[in-house]
Amino acid sequence: MTEAFLQYVWQHKLLEGGLTTTDGQPVVVERVGELNKDAGPDFLDARITVGGILWAGNVEVHIKASDWRSHQHSDDKAYNNVILHVVYAYDYDVVLENGRKVPTVEIADAIPEHVWRNYDDLMQSASSNSIPCASRLKEIPEFLFHIGQDRLLVERLQRKSDDVERLLKATRGNWEQVCYMIIAHYFGGKTNAFPFELLAKITPMGVLAKIKNDPFRIEALFFGQAGMLGDVFYDDYPNALQREYNYMRVAYNLKPMPAHLWKFFRMRPASFPTLRISQFSNLISRSSNLFSKLLETKEVKSLRTFFDVEASDYWRNHFRFDKPVDKGSIKTLGDNTVDTILINAWVPLLFRYGQSHDDDSLKEQALNILHQIPAEKNTIVRLWQKAGIEPVDAADSQAILQRYNEYCSKKRCLDCSLAFRLLKTNNSQSSDQATTNTNDDL
Repeated sequence: MTEAFLQYVWQHKLLEGGLTTTDGQPVVVERVGELNKDAGPDFLDARITVGGILWAGNVEVHIKASDWRSHQHSDDKAYNNVILHVVYAYDYDVVLENGRKVPTVEIADAIPEHVWRNYDDLMQSASSNSIPCASRLKEIPEFLFHIGQDRLLVERLQRKSDDVERLLKATRGNWEQVCYMIIAHYFGGKTNAFPFELLAKITPMGVLAKIKNDPFRIEALFFGQAGMLGDVFYDDYPNALQREYNYMRVAYNLKPMPAHLWKFFRMRPASFPTLRISQFSNLISRSSNLFSKLLETKEVKSLRTFFDVEASDYWRNHFRFDKPVDKGSIKTLGDNTVDTILINAWVPLLFRYGQSHDDDSLKEQALNILHQIPAEKNTIVRLWQKAGIEPVDAADSQAILQRYNEYCSKKRCLDCSLAFRLLKTNNSQSSDQATTNTNDDL
């Protein structure tokens, strides 16, 4: 039993039978009030008729009536306008400082059995690697499921735009630098995202601007700043990079990051940070003013060309310095990696830019980009597919990732738009009756 569940059944009027106070007065709920997520009573601006008298004010919900005392509401003047105390178990009378006794309603017997059962099933099924309602998603009309997708997508973009805002504050509003840093973050993939962002942070754009026409020096700068040029090498290429970096390190007063931050273990060689650093160097060497150029590009096909980058020749038969491999290949970014960068770096950046400039067309452009990219493929998406939900594009997959990460995995079923439908459905009814109830709710 949780207060959140009791608040939910009150908010959505899932109680059955006539309500009466603990001293026998009839209660008619004209308006349940607005759920309050901040400090103070749980529901604000309610309208409740108690014993034939209409009251306007707030409603407080507790598991036990004595929680009023243990939560120290008696000492808080914000609760002086409470007109009804809704509790699961009545064990205490609330009397305000002005002597007014707050009417109390005990709702343990008013919660329908099937609502209890449905809630318990969801909570029992909830875990960090599952979709609690997976077995019941077939009860949700497809169009209702998709109605919530747009809200979830914007919710996810808003969360990611908050990350963009963090970088904007750190760079004093420099959009080009933020673009550089956030793209670097996603160049590293999930495993090396942090060290890649750190690499971008400690590699000054001013220094890059001075050597922008020399791809070799840019690669030397990034590998040196990544802490990967501190060893004794046998191959000519890393030795040449090392000499060049040592010169720039003194000239520009540079300090490299610790090499141990980079992860190679249990990774496909094509995703090794060595290759990604070389590819990122290639991107920077050929794309000055990258943010401005991306901003002018609306089609995904054209956006992808910016990331059609290749590691330098040395990496055709190496994955690490001084360790040649028998079978070489062209070391380009894969299509999935490019789409991941567009989805997670460019789209949130564009969305945030549209917000900051009050330009809805830019926000719409960000959403349109997601609709042009295929749905992502990952463990969470596969969970939804197994439950019968097939995302049609990246906008769809981003929405279901948001639903899973923010609701399913955190057991926030009561905050999910699907919960109301699932909680109120009485599976003991005949399928015809259940269908009738579903249609009545539309």
